[in-house]
Order: sequence, then C-alpha cells, then structure tokens
Amino acid sequence: MADTTHPITAAPGAKRIDPHEVGTDVSRRDFLIIATGAFAAVGVAATAWPFIDQMNPDAAALALASIEVDISTIQEGQSLTVMWRGVPVFIRHRTSAEVEAAKETPLADLKDPIARNANLSDSSAPATDENRAASGKEPWLVMVGVCTHLGCVPLGQQGDYGGWFCPCHGSQYDTAGRIRSGPAPENLAVPEFSFVNDTTLRIG
Repeated sequence: MADTTHPITAAPGAKRIDPHEVGTDVSRRDFLIIATGAFAAVGVAATAWPFIDQMNPDAAALALASIEVDISTIQEGQSLTVMWRGVPVFIRHRTSAEVEAAKETPLADLKDPIARNANLSDSSAPATDENRAASGKEPWLVMVGVCTHLGCVPLGQQGDYGGWFCPCHGSQYDTAGRIRSGPAPENLAVPEFSFVNDTTLRIG
C-alpha cells in the first residue's frame, strides 16, 4: 500500500525551532526576576543588620549588668569608686557627723526634693537622708558618680557642704549626695543595690 501521508514542510525562509528551545526566553526571564529579588532581599538584610545588632547589648555590657564589690576594707570616712555599666559609682562609708549633717538639713533648703533612689517603690519619695542612704545601713551611701548637669565626675569630700564638688561648673552636693548649689538640676542618682552580706555589695 502506498504511503498517503504528506510531510510538513516549513515555509521558505522560516527559522527552524528545536523542541528544547521552546520557552527559552520565558525561562530566562523568570530566572532573572527571581535572582534579582533574592539579591535585593540579601542587600536589605545586610544593610539592616548593623542597625538591629547595635540595639543588642554586647558581652561586656551584659557582664556588667550587676557587679559585686568587696567593701570589707572601706573604713568609716573612706570611699571607693567602681565602674558599673560604663559609669563610676561612689560607695561612701560616712562618718556619724556626715550622717547627722544630712539629717539636719531642712527639705526646704534642697534644690531637688526627690530622693532619686531606684531602690524605693515610690519614685517621688522625698530626699531625706533615710531615703538616700542604704536601708538599715544608713552610714553607707551608694550613688552614680556623674554630675546631673553635664555629666562630669564630681570630686569627693569637697565643697561648702562636705560632700561632692563638680569642678566643671561648680555644682555642689551635700553628704547625702543632694544638689545644694550650682547648675545641676537633680541629686546624684542612687542605683539599684543590695548587701549580699556584711562585706559584699551588689550593684545592679
């Protein structure tokens, strides 16, 4: 029997397309879109990461979240300065005369009437000596050693009030760390602290 099928021939000048080439342009376009999107996402993440990372405390900051200080060698009338969270903290073992001087000061004479003590539940507690000193251990005073004016470090047991004197702009604090004169607006801050035992103080 004769073959009655007719071969399909291309029109003159037509380009022959192999089967594996069909859809090649579409596939390449999809790949380019996906690749571009992936690179963009990586670029955004790489750009954002430094900003995200800087908000996380570094290892040094975490290590200093709280510190323990041996106070066994601090005699009455002596002070110790330690670093905590990158700032100095004054630890003062006050004399009985210093305590009495702070107690006798009328609250009306204070520039800042607030205790500024992070250990008190009442943030507006008055700045009495009792509210500034260590609870149950009144001779002990623990304060952030940074002037509340512009951040200088005051000098201890100097000035007209026997407490701390800031050499930068003349702010003066009394024996309870309360601002008495000069441009500083607030008393020296009292950080969170507690006594682990009679010879060890934990700050933070």
